[in-house]
Amino acid sequence: MTSPATTAPTDHSAPSLPPDLRVGPLIALLVGSAFVLILNETIMSVALPELMREFSVAATSAQWLTTAFLLTMAIVIPVTGYLLRRFTLRQVFLAAMISFVIGTALAGAAPTFEVLVLARVIQAVGTALVMPLLMTTILTVVEPARRGRMMGTMSIVISVAPAIGPTVSGVILDRLDWRWMFWIVLPFALLALGLGAAWVRNVTEPVRSRIDVPSVALSAFAFGGLIYGLSSIGESAAGHAPVAPWIPLTIGAAALGLFVWRQLALRDRALLDLRAFASSTFAIAVVLVAVSMMALFGSLILLPIYLQSVLGLSTLDSGLMLLPGGLAMGLLAPVVGRVYDRVGPRPLVVPGAAISSVALWSMTTFGTGTSQGTVVAVHVLLSVGLALMLTPLMTSALGSLPQHLYAHGSAIVSTLQQVAGAAGTAIFITVMTRGQVAGAEDGLSLVDATADGIHAAFLYGGVISAIAVVIAFAVRRPAVPTPS
Repeated sequence: MTSPATTAPTDHSAPSLPPDLRVGPLIALLVGSAFVLILNETIMSVALPELMREFSVAATSAQWLTTAFLLTMAIVIPVTGYLLRRFTLRQVFLAAMISFVIGTALAGAAPTFEVLVLARVIQAVGTALVMPLLMTTILTVVEPARRGRMMGTMSIVISVAPAIGPTVSGVILDRLDWRWMFWIVLPFALLALGLGAAWVRNVTEPVRSRIDVPSVALSAFAFGGLIYGLSSIGESAAGHAPVAPWIPLTIGAAALGLFVWRQLALRDRALLDLRAFASSTFAIAVVLVAVSMMALFGSLILLPIYLQSVLGLSTLDSGLMLLPGGLAMGLLAPVVGRVYDRVGPRPLVVPGAAISSVALWSMTTFGTGTSQGTVVAVHVLLSVGLALMLTPLMTSALGSLPQHLYAHGSAIVSTLQQVAGAAGTAIFITVMTRGQVAGAEDGLSLVDATADGIHAAFLYGGVISAIAVVIAFAVRRPAVPTPS
């Protein structure tokens, strides 16, 4: 095997895998680890009121526990394309898990709010590394004929972990102190770290190259600015944003333009190789993944508000009502992956987009008298639609790339998932808040005004989902790419 010191940056040949590599246990360990890490992305949402009381902070300050996590993810993920080419799978995995373990332990023991925010940032560094790592490993060690099945397993992490985060935290907070959200997770993270140290083998060949510092800076301003701006739109609509959203959004958009220009100019030395978008299969699939994540995160943020503020349910009950949808996505993901291997993406993506659209339009009918059973059924329907879409889209997107773009493609998909998730949250919350304010000005009660705002937000979601149905017909199975 060629040593890293002598491998040229333009060597795109596939690495020689260890002859005794056990692919199944390796993927299982990576999926389990990623599930634990991604779960933390939404686990804090229902705990914010308790943390506001504990640390005597306002809602705008408490929101940083989520915003800081998303910002860190947005800044670190674009760098993972370089890291996964420069370092071995083992090195990146151990770094990710060590970061997450330190952050989780620090969060559980945090004496002040500032320390808790810092702990969330450290957690996010590990989380940002693990998803592109998992995608790249699957593309490297699994032959194309079985990638759908493996990517289906990976979809459990992407879709189910964020979906059940509020449920898990609701159950914990119903019986225990908020710190147990971290103490319960810590043993699983330590177990994954120990198993990784013993089992994880190197399946990629490192390539020595310099990191382009200006690209890193532009990436931080671009994706950090966009995520922060989108995250603060909802607060601005309620009159609580510390900075006008257009400022970080403008900075982010300008930096993104410069970032794209520089990456195209650097070509093989790019921090994030945007030539992946030269594949129309990749580009179309990534657009639909972004739309799917907007719908997923938008509904995840809006449904708990509806269940608690309009239907009057407790935190625990609202969390449990979202559980069937999360379980549906988890159970369907491996099945969808196997079907993809046989029939390709379009027979799954088109019905999935249509089902998701029907579910989002159905949510526009939610009001003060809607039954809990109807809410659960519609949420499950949305989850089924998204499950039919996510695995085929990610498999066809990444499977359409040549070997040397695997790491970059994984980083692009993961970055856009974060931006799309933030955009979905911003759109749904902003429309809901403005509708709520308008309803209150018209003399409606708080409950009725909130219901009106939620109706308007889901109406926007329905329009977006209808556009996705049209685009879904353009998805096609990727040709098996050549190694170089």
